[in-house]
Amino acid sequence: MDIPVSGFMYASDDSDPMHSHRLYITSWDGRPVHVHGFSGITSFDDGHSHQYAGQTEPAPTGVPHTHRYFTFTSVNDRHRHQIQGVTGPAIPYGNGGHYHEFNGFTSVEEAHRHHYGGNTGL
Repeated sequence: MDIPVSGFMYASDDSDPMHSHRLYITSWDGRPVHVHGFSGITSFDDGHSHQYAGQTEPAPTGVPHTHRYFTFTSVNDRHRHQIQGVTGPAIPYGNGGHYHEFNGFTSVEEAHRHHYGGNTGL
């Protein structure tokens, strides 16, 4: 099944042979898309914790949905962890907006991992 997606690409100048492009999706199947910010502090394990922050992948507005997310933690105790997953479904907020819950465990680094979780921004 084909789903129409529209958006635009933003390109850096071509002076760098390793340049990259960013794709900004503005609609998915005719519906506008949106993202959420997320941030927090991991559990305290192995004598330390980590901070993290990121932005979810886009998802269609106005329909039941979840968002994928991916980021790295801060470097503490000479290492960092990877955080990735899928949020829970949209939870309506009083002003017509919504948020999502997320939680999970970081990647294993230095023989340990951390728990993380919270709510996305509106």
